[in-house]
Amino acid sequence: MRIDAELAMTLAAVADAGSLEGGARVLHISQPAVTQRIQALERSVGQVLLVRSRPVRPTAAGERVIRYARQIQHLERDAVAALGVEPGSHTSVSIAINGDSLATWFLEPLAELAEQGDVTFELHRADEGRTAGLLTDGTVAAAVTTQAEAVSGCTVARLGEMSYEAFASASFASRWFPAGVTRAALEAAPVIDVDADDALQTRYLESFGADAGLPPRHRVPGSVELARALERGMGWAVLPAGLSGGMPQLVRLGGPSVTVPLYWQQWRVRSALLDRIAAAVAAAATRSLRTAGPRGA
Repeated sequence: MRIDAELAMTLAAVADAGSLEGGARVLHISQPAVTQRIQALERSVGQVLLVRSRPVRPTAAGERVIRYARQIQHLERDAVAALGVEPGSHTSVSIAINGDSLATWFLEPLAELAEQGDVTFELHRADEGRTAGLLTDGTVAAAVTTQAEAVSGCTVARLGEMSYEAFASASFASRWFPAGVTRAALEAAPVIDVDADDALQTRYLESFGADAGLPPRHRVPGSVELARALERGMGWAVLPAGLSGGMPQLVRLGGPSVTVPLYWQQWRVRSALLDRIAAAVAAAATRSLRTAGPRGA
């Protein structure tokens, strides 16, 4: 079986646009032509690739074909840039990254690469436990993730551990923790989470034997926004080590740090650009993250 690259790219365009009509506009062809291409692709692979809903969505098989299409597009852009066929052209690379890394160490290596003038970045911010899913469906070519096992079709390397400490404003700490951080105080003091999937504060609570279901909880999306909420005394939370600098209103609450292992996963394709990005990210991680054990491969 051979997957036609043009047909696969048509499927990707339709999935991105959310409809056959939208895909047709992006590709500058008629809707019937798009329909014929999708049907031809489904016949060639012997599976349904697109659920004709509103919006349309790819099936599991369709996601695999879309990832193939995005890899072909990436390799094509990589080759064009390397050949100098289009002077001044840029290769766009999509990367999934968790908010805490984005707010602290991750932009530095990307900025250095961007200065070289041949690459632009499309960053997708997602919880570090979810970024691997964006690799699976082909949305991104690389991701910072907590998943140590390689996503199918990807390579994985350990970056290190991001370390978190508990912080609050001085006024909040004096009100809620006058005798220091104790189990009873933690079960009463308001907590700030990024979202419903943010388990970092829960891990800190559990390290004291506190019932994580007792304290009132705010949700403030975004690492920087959460830090601002801390400054204003809305509650306490854990912050990555590099984010609290320059915030003299915040004080450390003490207690054990919370650590999160991070890994770099990228498509298993021969791409000099992806390898260059991986090397820059690994170097920045070495400078910024806590190392723990040997790096994976």
